[in-house]
This record gives sequence, structure tokens and C-alpha cells, in this order.
Amino acid sequence: MSIRSRLEERAGPRVQVRDVARVRSGSPGKFLLETELSRLNAPGAARALAKRHLPLKQAHAVVTELFDGARAIVALPMVEDVAALVDELAGCGVTATPYGAPARINVRAVREATGLSQEGFALHFGLDAATVRNWEQGRSEPDTAARSFLQTIRANPDAVRAALTSRPTAD
Repeated sequence: MSIRSRLEERAGPRVQVRDVARVRSGSPGKFLLETELSRLNAPGAARALAKRHLPLKQAHAVVTELFDGARAIVALPMVEDVAALVDELAGCGVTATPYGAPARINVRAVREATGLSQEGFALHFGLDAATVRNWEQGRSEPDTAARSFLQTIRANPDAVRAALTSRPTAD
């Protein structure tokens, strides 16, 4: 059974979306979208995404991904208000949660939550002690990958330790 026939079976006949009133200003944002298929209003969700400057073809692909797995991650070019987006998608049966690295992270608070010194934190999590010190003293800021890693450490330091302990297998 093709994707198109599955969509039509679940959501009804194809809906044409020609004109979408797009938001005038906002910031980019990434979101985790989740749904229960029985609640999904696919055309409404696609319109809500297109309203945030996501091309209709990509909005369609995201909705199709929701149909296939009840979960999708989307990068929207222009979100005027996160609460407005969350409410609009909720009305379409989609739960939207901000996704990705935080814009800023308090490195000292993450480290102190582990109970480690700067040197111990660097050693435990494969970081350079001077880098941790510079982050904490405000001389430099963690990049996106480092903020993601620090966020993961904050959420589950034992899982990070376990991942760093495992050895890759030769393929």
C-alpha cells in the first residue's frame, strides 16, 4: 500500500492548501512533534507548519512522518511565539516540544550537580579542564554540540559515563 493511499485511508481525500497566512516575524526553532493518529488533523498541522515559513512540500513530509511513526522533528524558519505554535498544533492533535541544545547553559551548575571539581568533571566526561574553566569564567561559550553534550550530562550523567565506557566493535 502506498503512502498516498494510507494517508487517504486515514485522513480522507487530499486537501489543497494554496494560500497560507504566514507569520511576519519570529526566530527559527526546532521541535519534536508527536501525535496519536486518531487525533491528527493533518491539513491543519500542515497549515500550522507552513504558517511558520516551512515550504508546503516539507510540511507534507513532516505530516507523513507523523503518520508513519507518530513522531517527527522539524526545524521551522520563523516561530513568532512558541506558546502560539504549541496551542495551534495541539488543536490539530499534535504535541510540540522545543527540541535541541539550549541557547545557553550554566556549565558550573551542571558540574556542581555531579559533585565534581572542574578537573574531575573534565576527566569524567572527556573534556579539557581549561575549556571547562573558560566556560565557567565566561571567557568562552560552549558551541551547539557542547551545549547538547552538557544538556545530556545534566539529564543523565550515568548514561554518558556508560557510553564513554563502551568500546566500539570492529565492523
